[in-house]
Amino acid sequence: MAATLPFAKMNGAGNEIIVADMRGSGARVSPAAAIALNAEAATRFDQIMAIHDPRTPGTDFYIEILNSDGSSAQACGNGTRCVVQALAAETGRKLFTFETLAGILNAQEHPDGSVSVDMGKPRFGWQDIPLAEEFADTRAIELQIGPIDAPVLHSPSVASMGNPHAIFWVDQDVWSYDLDRFGPLLENHPIFPERANISIVQVISANEIVMRTWERGAGLTQACGSAACATAVSAARTGRTHRTVSIRQPGGLLAVEWRGDDHVILTGPAEWEFSGVFDPATGAWTRDAESAA
Repeated sequence: MAATLPFAKMNGAGNEIIVADMRGSGARVSPAAAIALNAEAATRFDQIMAIHDPRTPGTDFYIEILNSDGSSAQACGNGTRCVVQALAAETGRKLFTFETLAGILNAQEHPDGSVSVDMGKPRFGWQDIPLAEEFADTRAIELQIGPIDAPVLHSPSVASMGNPHAIFWVDQDVWSYDLDRFGPLLENHPIFPERANISIVQVISANEIVMRTWERGAGLTQACGSAACATAVSAARTGRTHRTVSIRQPGGLLAVEWRGDDHVILTGPAEWEFSGVFDPATGAWTRDAESAA
């Protein structure tokens, strides 16, 4: 194996995450390495969170995010919580400021072990999401799947949390929809020039939401933090819920608050699974002896 760097296999509410420590190396995780890691059951993941030395004054670290297909991602709320927990355990610190492609994120570990991330401000303009054509009102756009006279899913709300999201509102149980079939079609629909995260959402009450997400570049996931944020703000924006909601995803429960200053705060758990070292060029890896199964 070539020069290796530390990593931790973690999850945030079931969202499978690899936290890769690239500090001081100058290396980057290659798309080939990401694909190779995802091909093995033990290291299968939704996102890699690669921690790099800071590149902007006032930030602690730069975080590069890769999806399981090797593509780049702008934001990952659940992954950011995993990074916070890993760094808090290492340093004893509780507050961090990260730079990502989606912008500057502030995050905090709480005494109970949960982590909050300020995901920034949502964007609703069609060109900001982005969409391939203009829509004056992105609370519901013209998009459907299924028969034209009886669509299975239709009229999603769309928003950006640094990455594009489409939220389909349904009245039935979210498990009654074949998301693994519809997800790829909608992710790659021409209306989304940068692809999109696709969520099916049922509003239970003004304070509670149930959802499932097909993640851009990762497929079906147990949880998606940025999708939870996009869903919460879209639900409030369309009058379906209050601005603070509990969101139940297959992997667990997240809390989202859309504050009065327009910032979106995502709070939830993070869990360490095991650690090891890996080659960021090839993805070859070994598990640390103390965390061996």
